[in-house]
Amino acid sequence: METAKLKEPNSPALLQKCIDECLACAVECERCATHGIAHADKMLLECISFCRDCADICTLCARLEARGSSYYKKLCRLCAEICNECAEHCEKHGQHHESFHKTAEACRKCAAVCSELCV
Repeated sequence: METAKLKEPNSPALLQKCIDECLACAVECERCATHGIAHADKMLLECISFCRDCADICTLCARLEARGSSYYKKLCRLCAEICNECAEHCEKHGQHHESFHKTAEACRKCAAVCSELCV
């Protein structure tokens, strides 16, 4: 029954799950970027930039969803795209620190839920 509720594109359960995943992703991206800055080298600078952009889009997406904005579906599409790109960048740097793996995982989860929501 719970799974059926999550499959409905505008269900309150799916909206809440998307908000939760967006916020979790934003937190992991900020942590990853902070770690990258602390250990900055040129290789990580692009990843840091992606993480910060991803955190911002995830936070905005969660806010628009929470207030029922008519723009949330459009933003969810963009959020999913940015989350997938951020995950790819973090996966490339996973050998540097576990936080990159956690961030990539959070990004993939967020992208999946946002993609489902914006159908």
